[in-house]
Amino acid sequence: MYLRTTKRKNKDGSEVEYYQLAHNIWNKETNQAVAKIIHNFGRADNLDRNSLVRLCKSIARVCGLEVNEGGADHEQRLVRQDNDLLPHEVKMIRTQELGAAMALEVLWDRLGIGPALKKIIKQNGYRETYERALLAMTVNRLCEPESKLGVWDRWLRKVYLPSCRNLKLDQMYEAMDFLHAHSGKVEEAVFFRTAHLFNLDVDLIFYDTTTAAFSIDEEDGEGEDGPGLRRYGHPKNGVWSPQVVIALAVTREGLPVRSWIFPGNTSDINTVKKVKADLRDWNLGRTLFVADSGMNSQDNRQELAKACGKFLLAVRLASVKEVKEAVLRQAGRYKIIADNLHAQEIVMGDGERRRRYILCYNPQEAKRQRRHRQQVIQELELALSQHPHRQATAKWAINLMASGRYKRYLHIVNNSICLNYQAIQDVARYDGKWVLITNDDTITLDDAASGYKGLLVIERCFRTIKSAQIEVEPMYHWLPQRIEAHIKICVLALLLARAAELKCNLPWPRIKEDLSSLQATEFHTPDHRFFQRNEPSKNLLATLKSLEIPLPKVVLDITSHTTDT
Repeated sequence: MYLRTTKRKNKDGSEVEYYQLAHNIWNKETNQAVAKIIHNFGRADNLDRNSLVRLCKSIARVCGLEVNEGGADHEQRLVRQDNDLLPHEVKMIRTQELGAAMALEVLWDRLGIGPALKKIIKQNGYRETYERALLAMTVNRLCEPESKLGVWDRWLRKVYLPSCRNLKLDQMYEAMDFLHAHSGKVEEAVFFRTAHLFNLDVDLIFYDTTTAAFSIDEEDGEGEDGPGLRRYGHPKNGVWSPQVVIALAVTREGLPVRSWIFPGNTSDINTVKKVKADLRDWNLGRTLFVADSGMNSQDNRQELAKACGKFLLAVRLASVKEVKEAVLRQAGRYKIIADNLHAQEIVMGDGERRRRYILCYNPQEAKRQRRHRQQVIQELELALSQHPHRQATAKWAINLMASGRYKRYLHIVNNSICLNYQAIQDVARYDGKWVLITNDDTITLDDAASGYKGLLVIERCFRTIKSAQIEVEPMYHWLPQRIEAHIKICVLALLLARAAELKCNLPWPRIKEDLSSLQATEFHTPDHRFFQRNEPSKNLLATLKSLEIPLPKVVLDITSHTTDT
């Protein structure tokens, strides 16, 4: 039984609408449902609305329901039962992805990203839509990475994000400029909110840099604001092209603390002063700055000591004289921390100039390196045996000397190429070993050795950003502020992904696969449009439970066609 509307057209062209109480009866002869009129309420413009409300209240009282007299809102809540509509009156329009976007939107607010952006927007008089635009661009990096034009023109149609439905392309670019101007405040607010939620003990800060290249022929020249970001440098992927340097500081859990973007010709050493100033302003307290050997220099150690107080840095074994001649030759027994980690402490010097080294050893890695070197030597012996004259100017000899796999084990004597047995012996001293230096006298041997192994977490973060999960490359922007904003958006996406991974103890691709099974389908009736979710799978329910996100209601949204227009 349902309230039916019919229309009649007058001779003057005007239309009159009537309300009727109807009920569908199945006609066995025609195999169709036929509407049977039970009562005529009359013309809609002459209808006594209070009479209908009293009827609704009496029905609701019997059914144990409540009637909400809310005008247009009340109309939106009038949902017919399935058997009250003819099959041809309900049309399925399209299906949109719901699960991943919904979960990321919840994490966006839970981690304080949305509130931090809204606060800054309100304080500075920006458009409120900027926060929604940044949400859409960040969620897109984790769902189906697109350009900003692609997000606006294609991707938003595929996902159920009602709050982002009316975004304009210009608002996205303006939101990027807003993020660039206030990224420091946003990152600080978000980090401390995240640290509180996850009860993080911010005692270790891992720092490293990577590069992002551009497919252009020339680097940026001097602009009004100084030199551009896209500069030729030493790329991580080996492709010589204009690039930018991305620096990232993360916690031991892999949660981003802060990110920086430098011109492509910036060396690792020259990034430390900027990092020092930014992290010092945050007053993080006692932290241990952990970085790879690229950061290890006398000037860097002094800057890091000022910035974070304490540091733990890797040392290049073959290029530091004190390490080669003293640390590696130091007698002593290793302390077994784990099967793949042995360590011993070595102190060089006295007083203020004392240097505390941690010599680490991995027996399993040593065996692997030894087997690999033996294989390489066998290959070289075979190649040399096939050329009795061994002239260093021969093409085959030049190829061997140019090979990254073989050249370290070869040298030239009297214009003849031969094995360098001294180099083979020297390399064997480094099998499975690495050396750390720290100025923190309070950190234990176990924590120092284990802490550096945690540096692998930042390598994973860089792989996530540069892989198909987030795809920081390719970048289509050329303005410095847009380049920086794009990378900041990718780092926000990394934060959302790592937060989800910590909750579920699963990699983000697996989490996204479970969440993607939740879809929102759009239906149209003669009077309304509504979205309904599908039934959840067991994996989806488990994932939502781990994320502490409730399953959305069956009917997500109902609007009348007059409201839509």
